[in-house]
Amino acid sequence: MNYKIPLFKTYSDEDDVNAVTKIIKRGTFWADGPEISEFESKVADYIGVKYALAFNSGTSALHVMFLAYNIKNSEVIVPAFTFVATANAVVLAGGKPVFAETETDTFGLDVEDVRKRITSKTKAIVTIHYGGFPARDTEKLRALADEYNILFLEDAAQSFGASINNKMIGSFGDSSIFSFCQNKILPTGEGGMILTNSVDIYEKAKLLRSHGRIENEEDYFSTTKDNDYIEAGYNFRLPTMLAALGISQLNKVQKLIDMRRSAADYLISNLSVISDIFFMKKIDCAYQVFQMFTFKLSNKKIRDDLQEYLISNSIMCKIYFNPINLKTLYINNFNCKKGDLPITEDLADKVLTIPFYPGIERHELDYLIETIKAFFKTKE
Repeated sequence: MNYKIPLFKTYSDEDDVNAVTKIIKRGTFWADGPEISEFESKVADYIGVKYALAFNSGTSALHVMFLAYNIKNSEVIVPAFTFVATANAVVLAGGKPVFAETETDTFGLDVEDVRKRITSKTKAIVTIHYGGFPARDTEKLRALADEYNILFLEDAAQSFGASINNKMIGSFGDSSIFSFCQNKILPTGEGGMILTNSVDIYEKAKLLRSHGRIENEEDYFSTTKDNDYIEAGYNFRLPTMLAALGISQLNKVQKLIDMRRSAADYLISNLSVISDIFFMKKIDCAYQVFQMFTFKLSNKKIRDDLQEYLISNSIMCKIYFNPINLKTLYINNFNCKKGDLPITEDLADKVLTIPFYPGIERHELDYLIETIKAFFKTKE
């Protein structure tokens, strides 16, 4: 379907084109070029951690992070209200995902529910920061993990640039990951990164990223020497063109965030008059970057009717997210069932994500607002 307003568009400019073109034209180092380590260093500095390691996707970064921490045969507490990769990566690393409830202010893990699910087999707690909103219980979850001497990890795929008390999201956990997929705050098409202050995790992840290979002083494609391989690894490397694009996007990331925040303010100010719409809570001392624009409706019927109405008016909209634990994989293999997470299930029945991206035009916002208001007029 050709939508008048798509769910997202990826912002680019001539700097992005030139950054990628430069790599292509030089005819070498399309893989493992110097821009990759430059991108890693710049992101590490931006987030405020010691080490960063680029991957070909956020999912690959999650997978390797869990492998590096050796979660095999351990329990990992994760939200069900997230993209499926958060839990799938635990499974791929040999762990067991234990699903916990989501709080309804910022759609992050609920710390009190997490506490109830900690057992002697729990090795880690993984929080998410939904749609560019720092999770409400981030600091409490950090403290809870410390209390039980378990890992606290951040799936910060959706919230590059967000912060709590001026401390960047991605720097609260023992390690964290970001996604650079095309709809994210810092997009490179596909891509991801592990952030950590642990040299051991960094070195382990670096091995796993590239076949378990010991690197010589020269990179693999430049040296005439043989390399040793000390364990079975993957090819999860980020292409050099995407690292160059990432640097270019990072150079203007605050501009992109400002554009998002301005558009979000406009939507909130115009839609707040509708009593059936409830916005995510802006918690004190937190900085939101609005990777998506999601709100709750009063009930499932209104949500479903509004979604159908918007689509019929050529406005794309989507439910982010239906609970992971109710997907066939987790029902069949982990004995999950409807009713396990009633708060999360109720939240999933009420949320709707509408079109949102940096550079969205005022006339697009107005058409979106007018169409939503027109829907509610039909309900009067």
